[in-house]
Amino acid sequence: MKRLAVLGASGHGKVVADLAELLGFTVQFFDRAWSERQAIAKWPVLGSECMLLDRALEFDGVVVAIGNNQVRAERFLELDAKGARLATLVHSSAQISRYAALGIGTVIFANAVINVDAFIGRGVIINTASTVDHDCHLSDFVHISPGVHLAGNVTVGCRSWVGIGASVRQGVTIGEDVVVGAGAVVVSDIPSGSCVVGVPAKPISLR
Repeated sequence: MKRLAVLGASGHGKVVADLAELLGFTVQFFDRAWSERQAIAKWPVLGSECMLLDRALEFDGVVVAIGNNQVRAERFLELDAKGARLATLVHSSAQISRYAALGIGTVIFANAVINVDAFIGRGVIINTASTVDHDCHLSDFVHISPGVHLAGNVTVGCRSWVGIGASVRQGVTIGEDVVVGAGAVVVSDIPSGSCVVGVPAKPISLR
């Protein structure tokens, strides 16, 4: 049976591990809190982040299961530089167009839909029952939360996070490092580094 290392012993990590087992992997975790955390639910935690970097080539696949986009990007790039086999996981109930493109290290959860000519970058999270319509472009390390709906031709920049239940109008561009709040409705372009909330979505200041 194929062995998968999951970096990040968290709630998100458990969902990744559950998906990985459905796809035929045996799962073992690594986490920065390894000395205090020896297991998460039914899965063992074998070591720290640094230990995974040293052992990455022992595994048939590695997934960075960290919800924070910046941290996920950093750990992903470190593992990639070590030659780790960064795995792409797709739930069997997800509907993926044969004309969509998926980057390595992306995880797509149950009942997600990705339509024709969508491009999904590296290390992206497409969460439960979210939809990514035709011609969308999601850059590296984006996080699309459960129940998000992106209309056609939406662009989402690197490391941006679209919160649970949000919707984005057709043709909108979301910049890099943006946070879209839960339930927001995005009807116009969002500049990089912004946090937007509400219906329609408007920027708020973060102290």
